[in-house]
Parts: sequence; C-alpha cells; structure tokens
Amino acid sequence: MSDAVLSLSIVVAPEGASDAQAVERLNERAFGPGRFARTAYRLREMAEAPRDLSFVARVSTLLVGANRLTPIRCGTAPALLLGPLTVDPAFRSRGVARSLVDMSLAAAKQQGHKLVILIGDEAYYKRYGFTRVPNGRLTLPGPVDPARLLVLELEAGAFEGVSGSVGA
Repeated sequence: MSDAVLSLSIVVAPEGASDAQAVERLNERAFGPGRFARTAYRLREMAEAPRDLSFVARVSTLLVGANRLTPIRCGTAPALLLGPLTVDPAFRSRGVARSLVDMSLAAAKQQGHKLVILIGDEAYYKRYGFTRVPNGRLTLPGPVDPARLLVLELEAGAFEGVSGSVGA
C-alpha cells in the first residue's frame, strides 16, 4: 500500500468583484445567520472592506478561504478590523488561514496602515503577533469578551495612547 500524499496548490489573491457571493456563502456556512448579531459584524456594516485589503484562497477555481480588513477608528486613531477569516472546513489545517492573514497584513503594512484589531482567539492569533487589548481601553458598539479583543501594531508604538470608542 502506498503512502501517497495529496498536495494541493492553494492560490491567494485579492478578492475580485465576482467573488462577493462565493465569500458570502462561505461565511454563511462557517458562521451561520447569527453572525450578523455579533459586534464585529456591526463594525463591518459601518464601512466597506477595500478589495486591495481583501483576499481569497482558491484550489483551482474553488474558493476555499477568505479574509478582509475593514477600515475603522479606535478613538481618533485609524485602524483596520481583521476578519472574518473563513476557511472551508475541508481545507482547514492546510495553511490557508495562515496565507490569508499573512497576505492581508503585508498588504496593510505596505499601504502604510499601522494598527489592526480583531475579536478572536488569542491562542490562535498570537502567532501573528496579536496581543490582548488592555481592559477598558477600547469600547465597541456591542458586547465583546475582553479576552477576545486583540491588537497588532504594524508599526512599533502605534497603539500607544490609543483609547476610546471603536467605529467607522
């Protein structure tokens, strides 16, 4: 019996206008209809994620992952909100999420963005350099577990002195 390993070629590229419906279907499968009640989705409704900061992952023509960065403000400081980071369950643990996040953060840094926040699992996102926002420093337009509010400085010191309400 052979120990053959299937290697899939995953291509990450900027999200195109024609990808919107496929990304929405992927998010629907991953997060369900309750996602719209989440605070992160409320923030995303306030501003549109630019295509040059939104990426999709494909295996051949099949869309298997997506990630967006949406412009927001943290107090008076411009920032980006990462997510939703979505990977089709059949393609998890194959580096898709890592590629999407790496590409997104590199594009943000290249464009001069300095600060990224997200609501997510610290144990997972610390691999990218995200750390927990100190309690009470940022206020969001809905409930958030303070342990899940994370920040990444794309430029050293970018989060110093930043506080207040998060919005568009």
